[in-house]
Amino acid sequence: MNLLIEETLKNRANRSYTEEEQLLIQVGGYVSPTPNLFEDILIAISLKKPILLKGPSGSGKTRLAQSISAMFQQPMQSVNCSVDLDAEALLGFKTIVTKDGQSVIEFVDGPVVTAMKRGHILYIDEINMAKPETLPILHSLLDHRRMLTNPFTGEVIIAHEDFSVVSAINEGYIGTSPMNEALKNRFVSFSIPYLEAEQLRTVLENAVPEAKASIVDTMMNLSEDLSKQAANGLLADEAASVRSLIDALQLAVHMPVDRAVMYAISELLEDKMERDLVNELTATWVK
Repeated sequence: MNLLIEETLKNRANRSYTEEEQLLIQVGGYVSPTPNLFEDILIAISLKKPILLKGPSGSGKTRLAQSISAMFQQPMQSVNCSVDLDAEALLGFKTIVTKDGQSVIEFVDGPVVTAMKRGHILYIDEINMAKPETLPILHSLLDHRRMLTNPFTGEVIIAHEDFSVVSAINEGYIGTSPMNEALKNRFVSFSIPYLEAEQLRTVLENAVPEAKASIVDTMMNLSEDLSKQAANGLLADEAASVRSLIDALQLAVHMPVDRAVMYAISELLEDKMERDLVNELTATWVK
């Protein structure tokens, strides 16, 4: 293992967390599709670089972020972006509480402020779903300053030395918008592809160890067909996602494969032609 990663692991292993924080330490399990990808990402994290994970839906970006949390045994605060995301959802909000019989205003820290103060990992999922005007508030914490002035309280927050930022985007999807250059340039970017066949088999077998080998074989064959059709533009990328395959395999342990695939994959697709195509592909492998 890289010496820088080893040093970071040693330093973060000495930290102690509350019971509540320990619940935020994630479970790992990410399988890297290329030999150096996961280690390179850990090096960037060790250098306190904000990282951006780019890849299709279901390629394992969230699992990768969870595996970083598990590797460093570090709590992870999560933000799921949408067009409705605002500064309060990121930073926190003011509320009225009663103390000693009197009503007072207190500020409740949001995920960004909490992660900065406590040295947690901040995971921003689908960052390109947020409105561009919402995100500039994060610029100062993503560059060399690693600080933020809270506009709601005036507090100047200097990030804990272990504070890390991991963001993820699904490029080119409906509802997303291109990241502006000022934001994008603050990240180190990594492309996260789908897994190769043998890697995918390992993931499926580890995720659903009770599944019979014959069912895993069927899912592997189906996955290859779905990936080809997605690459040809006949299916949405999510039809070939690892997440959907795991869901289908879990269901297939307890019901016929064709029904499992229908519920976990085809019924999630908007286009009827795509749903029919998935069902037809499944029928070729289900005897």
